[in-house]
Amino acid sequence: MSQIKPLGNRVLLRRIEEDEQVKGGIIIPDSAKEKPQEAEVVALGAGKKDDDGNLHEFSVAVADRVLTSKYGGTDVKLDDVDYILVDEDDILGIIE
Repeated sequence: MSQIKPLGNRVLLRRIEEDEQVKGGIIIPDSAKEKPQEAEVVALGAGKKDDDGNLHEFSVAVADRVLTSKYGGTDVKLDDVDYILVDEDDILGIIE
């Protein structure tokens, strides 16, 4: 199995798909659906360095459920699993 190790202040997320909902008997095709904004943290980079070279820790941890910005990040497909690679700044919050 291949792995992705994020660099710097990047975070690897796996999108959490919502259950398909049919309203009024109309099925919406996948191409018309919005990407879910809820995701699970899979891996973290080393962290962000400031101007003095000090390393800052992440605000999230592996296995946290988070909300991401709608259009941020880079989609990655590995071993038939869809991931998104984002900067930590693209994470809006942690779902508790």
